[in-house]
Amino acid sequence: MRPKRIARTNGTYYAGFMRRISLKPPDEFLAELNREAKARRVTKSSLIREILQKSLRRPSKAGGVSCYDVARDLAGVVKGLPEDLADNSEYMGRW
Repeated sequence: MRPKRIARTNGTYYAGFMRRISLKPPDEFLAELNREAKARRVTKSSLIREILQKSLRRPSKAGGVSCYDVARDLAGVVKGLPEDLADNSEYMGRW
């Protein structure tokens, strides 16, 4: 049996192989990424992994402000429309 390969990244060990993804950043982002990676003395890949992991660990904004919350004062201000406009299939597709 072959031993499992270990990938070492920024002091962290990952068992097995890491999968590769493709990223097409704008030039400004890539320049900033290069500067930050050089300043930290890490690879761009490990910096991107760190940023993504931190971002994904943040709590979701579920339960935050909804579109209705933002536009609540506009609901029902247009006069002369049918009362069942939102759920009557007769009106769907007219707009």
